[in-house]
Amino acid sequence: MNPCYKLRRIPPVPVCQPANAMSQDPTKSPLQAAFLKHASTLAPAERAPGEDDNTVYRALLESTKAIPWRIDWATMTFSYIGPQIGQLLGWSPESWKTVNDWAARIHEDDRAAVVDFCVAQSQAGADHEADYRALKSDGSYIWMRDVVHVVRNEHGVEALVGFMFDISERKRMEEQLAQAQRELERLSFTDGLTGIGNRRMFDTAMARAWDAARDAGGPVSVILADIDFFKSYNDYYGHLQGDECLRQVAAVLARAVGKDYFLGRFGGEEFVLVLGNTDADAAVRVAERCRDLLAAAAIPHVRSPYNQCVTASFGVGTIVPTERNDMPGFIHLVDAQLYHAKDNGRNRIAVIDRAGMQGEAFKSYSI
Repeated sequence: MNPCYKLRRIPPVPVCQPANAMSQDPTKSPLQAAFLKHASTLAPAERAPGEDDNTVYRALLESTKAIPWRIDWATMTFSYIGPQIGQLLGWSPESWKTVNDWAARIHEDDRAAVVDFCVAQSQAGADHEADYRALKSDGSYIWMRDVVHVVRNEHGVEALVGFMFDISERKRMEEQLAQAQRELERLSFTDGLTGIGNRRMFDTAMARAWDAARDAGGPVSVILADIDFFKSYNDYYGHLQGDECLRQVAAVLARAVGKDYFLGRFGGEEFVLVLGNTDADAAVRVAERCRDLLAAAAIPHVRSPYNQCVTASFGVGTIVPTERNDMPGFIHLVDAQLYHAKDNGRNRIAVIDRAGMQGEAFKSYSI
């Protein structure tokens, strides 16, 4: 029960009556007169109280959307199931003879788990409920919820009684909510301009790749890419075209790296690639492919000295992480390689390889 709600006994509310109410003739009461008009509907005077209660209760149960049922525990047979079952699933009440009929009409992907759970709970004498997809007579499925009460006597379990509910609409709403939640999560990890990962997603991907490499004793590589002369590009073409340039470069890098590695926008005109289980030579080949595809795209940039097309500089780093290594420090080294590439003419790749050297030494070169 929700802790915000409490049950309490509601005291009867006293009814105020006129001082002369008891002395009035009841046959002159408007309410009494109204009932007397329908005397033909009154029950026979000889009927004993409670005589037709079962009929009344049954009529009430069968007028609801909830489908009542009862299973005899000793024989595992249905002693009752509401006629609403025929309207909902298309199976007549007479076709529900044993628990096997119930189990056979559960989706095969749900059946084992639901049956095992319900049997275990029933044997333990515990009330329970279960959601599953139920088979309709036309071959389609709807979501059902069984709410089960275990009836016990001095010898143990006597019967199971409960209700079936159609929860298809609830499941649809839950799935829509889950989809919306997934979309919000995706957006929170996505760069709104380029559609690739954002800095938050990079932090997650990098930490995951770093931990995996450290645990496996293998390499992890990072590539930082920065568009050359991008300020000049914005000054000449304007910021809207600059945004389009960022989108085009992101698409080129995505084609180069494929789906096996992480690609994200590091900030501004800078991009980052995380290459798990990738040594320095393989990382350099990825960077070269990025540079080649960017040259092939031939994005116009009249202020660039390289064929008046957009180019990028790349910093590449590889390391086998250990407990002595610092991930932010490694990213700083890769970033330093990127600026080394830019300081040495741009449109080039600078590499730092610390793999296998336990952080004591490294080799650095540029292409």
